Amino acid sequence: MRQAGWIAGATAAVLVAAGAITYAVAESDAPGTKAPSTDSADAGFARDMAVHHQQAVEMSYIVRDRTDDEEVRRLAYDVAQTQANQRGMLLGWLDLWELPKVSSDAPMTWMGMGDMASGKDGALMPGMATDSELKKLATLSGKQAEVFYLQLMTDHHQGGIHMAKGCVEKCAVGVEKRLAQGMVNAQQSEIDLMADMLKERGARARS
Repeated sequence: MRQAGWIAGATAAVLVAAGAITYAVAESDAPGTKAPSTDSADAGFARDMAVHHQQAVEMSYIVRDRTDDEEVRRLAYDVAQTQANQRGMLLGWLDLWELPKVSSDAPMTWMGMGDMASGKDGALMPGMATDSELKKLATLSGKQAEVFYLQLMTDHHQGGIHMAKGCVEKCAVGVEKRLAQGMVNAQQSEIDLMADMLKERGARARS
């Protein structure tokens, strides 16, 4: 496979290194720094991105069982492992900060988008697949499943990048801002890769 293997290896290496240090330093960037409040951008991003990531993991496990194509299965594995790891970091920070993992606020309120974030049919935030789309993915197989997964994941990454850029701008905890910037970079690389994979299958992204 072309660059997907390199991306997977590089991502795994970064995550191993990040996982070793991130949990320990997420409480603050300097001695005496107070933990974020429950209505902060830091907490809001951690909660919302954990939910966003969980759906990416779910979609990746669905397509893994719907195709024998090694390239798509490897990408799905990389996405699932990366986002499950990051989700663990985000939820771990909320534990360290002694903040709830669920908020009564609408998703993306911390970005000033609480009244616009939730869509219809179970799509809680921009880029997230609807319940109907998830059910459809689970009924497809082979090339059709590959194309639909790549299209859904492209949309999902675009929504994730938008949210991660919001954290880069608004979050106060340095290590979380750096993780968010890493998400922007990695997910844009995967969007580019998925565009090539879609083209190889005679398709394109939906937006």
